Amino acid sequence: MTTATARSDRRISPVFLGIVAVAAVSGWAVWTDFASQPGFATFLFVTAAWIVSLCLHEYAHARTALHSGDISIGAKGYLTLNPLRYTHALLSIVLPVLFVIMGGIGLPGGAVFIERGRIRGRWRHSLISAAGPLTNVLFAVVCTAPFWLDALDGVPAAFRYALGFLALLQVTAAILNSVPVPGLDGYGVIEPWLSHSVRRQVEPFAPFGLIAVFALLWVPGVNEAFFDAVDALLRSLGVSDFDTYCGLDAYRFWQTQNPVCSLNG
Repeated sequence: MTTATARSDRRISPVFLGIVAVAAVSGWAVWTDFASQPGFATFLFVTAAWIVSLCLHEYAHARTALHSGDISIGAKGYLTLNPLRYTHALLSIVLPVLFVIMGGIGLPGGAVFIERGRIRGRWRHSLISAAGPLTNVLFAVVCTAPFWLDALDGVPAAFRYALGFLALLQVTAAILNSVPVPGLDGYGVIEPWLSHSVRRQVEPFAPFGLIAVFALLWVPGVNEAFFDAVDALLRSLGVSDFDTYCGLDAYRFWQTQNPVCSLNG
């Protein structure tokens, strides 16, 4: 591989830069209360920021795999942060957004294909899988920092709500990705430590792991217990239930807005 090719494999994609630009402009519009339709601006900001975090989640997998021995990562375009280069390009963008709209939760949609045969050592395999959820944890820290640092005084309520909802997405993504279910990163962390026979028995279920988790969250009792735990964690970080609820309310701008949220704006 030539130096020029290597550089092009790592050059940040204009697609990713465009998504970042949308997040920045719409976030500015919400922050300054400039938008005539704050709900639509909130939708753009949260959606674009969520896709940015998705790209960085997959980038973390790819970059860790590269340093662990899979030198094919660059040629596949995974280091460009372009979501269209993922294994399922359409689902990498559409599916995560649909999850947010339908359930207000952050679930992964993108995927990078890693040639595991090039990688030696169980710890490296585990670290590759853990890199993605750890990225969501980092995003969650960034999103919640203004709350637990009391740095939101004077900031329009619309931005506070949007940031609270985005924090909810990152926390749910970090938790759900860490569940040891085939097809999710949590299982990828423990898989190298399982026996060969167990892995072979579990392998056929991997394509359905994400669907199973999402379906399980539609069970009222499971959904309530899960979000009670998430809300408790967010409250410990200074993000109230009101912040996340009003953030989701603003995000779904096409629905009738709750007057309680607007009155407190």
